[in-house]
Amino acid sequence: MKHTTAMYFLLACVLIGIQPDKAISQGHSAWSYNLSVYEVNVRQYTKEGTFAAFGKHLDRLKDLGVGVVWFMPIHPIGSKNRLGSLGSYYSVKDYYAVNPEFGTLNDLKAVVDSIHSKGMHVLMDWVANHTAWDNGLTLTHPEWYEKNGSGNFIAPHGTNWSDVIQLDFTNQELRNYMIGAMKYWIATAKIDGFRCDAASFVPIDFWTQAITELKTLYPDIMMIAEDDGAKYYPAGFDITYAWSFYGFGNGLLTRLANGSNNANNLSAYVQNESASFGGNALRMYFTSNHDENSWYGTDTELFGSAAESFIAFSLVFRSVPLIYGGQETGLNHRLKFFDKDSIVWQTHPLANRYRALLRTKRYNSALWNGAVGASLVRLATSDDQNVFAFVRQKGADKVCGIFNVSNSQRTVTVSAESYSDTYHDIFNDSAKTVTQNYSITLPAWGYAVYEKRGSTEGAAADNIRPTKFSVSQNYPNPFNPSTRILYSLPEESRVTLTIFNSLGIAVANLVNKIQQPGEHTVVWNTHLASGVYFYRMEMVPVYGQDNRFMEVKRMLHLK
Repeated sequence: MKHTTAMYFLLACVLIGIQPDKAISQGHSAWSYNLSVYEVNVRQYTKEGTFAAFGKHLDRLKDLGVGVVWFMPIHPIGSKNRLGSLGSYYSVKDYYAVNPEFGTLNDLKAVVDSIHSKGMHVLMDWVANHTAWDNGLTLTHPEWYEKNGSGNFIAPHGTNWSDVIQLDFTNQELRNYMIGAMKYWIATAKIDGFRCDAASFVPIDFWTQAITELKTLYPDIMMIAEDDGAKYYPAGFDITYAWSFYGFGNGLLTRLANGSNNANNLSAYVQNESASFGGNALRMYFTSNHDENSWYGTDTELFGSAAESFIAFSLVFRSVPLIYGGQETGLNHRLKFFDKDSIVWQTHPLANRYRALLRTKRYNSALWNGAVGASLVRLATSDDQNVFAFVRQKGADKVCGIFNVSNSQRTVTVSAESYSDTYHDIFNDSAKTVTQNYSITLPAWGYAVYEKRGSTEGAAADNIRPTKFSVSQNYPNPFNPSTRILYSLPEESRVTLTIFNSLGIAVANLVNKIQQPGEHTVVWNTHLASGVYFYRMEMVPVYGQDNRFMEVKRMLHLK
C-alpha cells in the first residue's frame, strides 16, 4: 500500500487521542517513585463538603507538592443504625454510587480529571469487608453475609462497629461482585488505585484474586493495605501501614515523645524497617490520619512540641509519607467522625515546611521511594542517645538530616566523614558546609535537613534553562537499529513519550515520569520490523501555568 503525506497526517491526528496500550505499562512505580500520599476527608475539607468545593484547593495542593490524592469513601452512607447525624463514611450503602452529599458521579469525574490535569494522581478508599445494614445486597443477596446462630446479620468480628455488618468471603459470587465494582471505578472515574480499608478483615486469598485481576487490566494502579503485615506484598499490595512507627495512639513516636525511647531506639527501628521491608515493599509513615485525628488526638495532643520534628522525619527517612488533609494548616482539632465539623483553613508556617520537604522528595533522588531511592546511613554524633543524624545518597544526590529527639537543647558534633560536602538548608536555601566534624546546636526537638542535588536526568543548569517546550526530529532518521530523540522542558513536567506503529498500536513507552527542567535525550533501540513509526511526546507542567504540550513526529526504521 502506498502511504501518502495526507495519510500520515491523519494518522498523527488519531495518535494524539490514543492512550498507550496498558500492556506496556511499567506499574505504579513509573509515576509514584517520588510522591507522597495526601488523604482527603471530603465532608470536613470545606464548609460545602463537596467535590466541587474541594477542587478549589487543587492549585494550592499542587503548589504544596502533593502527588497522590486519597479520597476517603465516596459512596452513599447507610441510614439504618447510623451513628451521629451523618454516619460513617465506611458504612457503604451502594458500591456503585456516589454520596449525594459530595455531589454527583459527574462531579467526581470532573475533580479526578482536574487532579490528573495538574500532574497528580487519585486513590479511592475501598471498604471490602462490611456494608451498611441497608445496603441493597442485604435484600438481593443475603447469603453474601455472615450470620449468627439465629440467622441474623453480625458486626465485623472483634469490633463494636454497630453501624455495619460483615460480608462472607467464602462466597465466590460476592468476590466476583466486589472485584467487578472495583473495576467499575477504575474504568468510570479513571482513578489510579485503592487504599483498602481493614485489609486484615478480608481473607488474603481474596486480595490475591482481586489484585491479580485488577492489575491484569490496569497494571499501573497503586494498592495500599491498611495493615502492616509482610504477607500483603505477595498478594499484590504495593504499600502497607507502618503502625509500629505510629498508629492507634501508640508506636515509636509516642515513646520518643514521652521519653521512654531515644535516638538509639529510633536507629534500631529504621534498621529493622529497612531489613524487613526492602526493595519495593513500600511502607506508609504518618503522624496523623482520619482515625488518629478523630479517635486518638491531634499531633499537638499526641506529641506536643515534638510534632513538627516527627512530621519532618516521616517525610525524609524512607518510603511513602502520608499527610492528612489539614495538617499543613496546623490542624489542632479532633474532627468529628459522624457529624459535620469543617477544617478551619488558615495560613500556617507548617505549609512552608511541607512545601520544602515535598519538593526535596520530588527532586532529590536520594529520597525517592523503595529501590529507586537511597538507603539511610546513620552518622555518629557526640550524643547518639539524643541526636539522630543520617545521610541518604544516590549518585550525586544527597540528603543529610540531623534530629534532636529530646526535650532539651543539644549541641553536638556530627562525624560526617566521607559525606562532608557543601549542602543547602532546604528551609532557607542557605549554604551549609558540613565538615568531617560538624558542630550544630539544636533546640528541644529541633532538626535540620540539608541537601545536595546533582545533575539528574540531564537537567540543565538554571542559567541555561530552556524557555519553551520542544521535541526534535529523531536522529538519525532513517535509522537502524537505534535513534535519539531530544526534547526541552522549561519547567518540571510529567513527560510521556510513546512509540506507535503505522496502525496506531503502541509498541514502546520510552518515558513516563516527572522530569526536571532542562535538555533531555532518550535513545530507542529496536528490533521491530522495518517501517514507519510515530512518536508522541506529551509534557504536562507540575507547577506553574497549566499549559500542556503535545506533538507527534514520524520516523522511519530501515533494516
